[in-house]
Amino acid sequence: MKSLEILSALPKWAHAGHGQIVDSPAFSMPCRLGEETVHLRTGAVESADTLDLSILFGDELHALKLARSPRFAELGKIWDARADVPEPILLALVERDCGPFFQLLENAVRRQLKVAALSPSSGGAEPGPVMSFQVADISFSLTCSAAVSNAFGSLRHLDLAHPSLRAETLAAEVEYAAFMLSATDLAAMSAGDALLLPEIGTVPPRLVADGRFVLDANGVAPFAEDERCRVVSADPRSITLGELFDAAEDAPSSAVGEADYSKACGHLQQLRLVHNGATVASGRLDRLGDQPAFIVETTNHPTT
Repeated sequence: MKSLEILSALPKWAHAGHGQIVDSPAFSMPCRLGEETVHLRTGAVESADTLDLSILFGDELHALKLARSPRFAELGKIWDARADVPEPILLALVERDCGPFFQLLENAVRRQLKVAALSPSSGGAEPGPVMSFQVADISFSLTCSAAVSNAFGSLRHLDLAHPSLRAETLAAEVEYAAFMLSATDLAAMSAGDALLLPEIGTVPPRLVADGRFVLDANGVAPFAEDERCRVVSADPRSITLGELFDAAEDAPSSAVGEADYSKACGHLQQLRLVHNGATVASGRLDRLGDQPAFIVETTNHPTT
């Protein structure tokens, strides 16, 4: 799996609305500004001194507020005196100086952009909330209608290296062995029973994250419970999305740390036996002769 596939498999993000994605600190939409590749991001500090415009995306009216930028060199020359410039002349200057920026917005929203008029900051009804953006050295705010949010709000526009994403945690468990047990054997299991685990100490353990992903030496793959019983550590464990992304993009030599592997070779570690996602027995890791074994201490299955 790739990092974006992992993110798309998590309910929090799979079901995220477009507005939620745009509002995320990790939002970073790649765009073209003239010949440059730039990234459109949210959270810019809104300037108190802006050039306020009414623009159309198709036939939808929006308010756009532009902060002063060295990118707009000609506008910069008359910025402080722009109130004295006749509106047709100022609009013509805006169209010429801001052309690449307007083209960026038009491409991003996927609707034709037209500058309608100069607009006072207290202008009329706005189609949606106002959001502040930064792209290269341009700061601006824009009303975000459903059309804008839908165009911007794709999971592929999230920066998967952003700390706010990488720090998210998922519950995880270390899996030491997996094998088939008949329904009769499961039902008959009771305290004191021993299950031999020849894998322990010879096969590196795997990590199962969020019940959705399995990490091993090959990287990250989708996980789903099957009919096998799984022996997992009883100790609570978590993994960050950043660690999961790293394992997906660069397969680790071991899915779990050395401490986990040492536990797998040791004695008296508390374990759980899981079947179809439910814990059916709890116990400890011990030895039976020269073989590692799961010693059942309690069972959640009725004995017959």
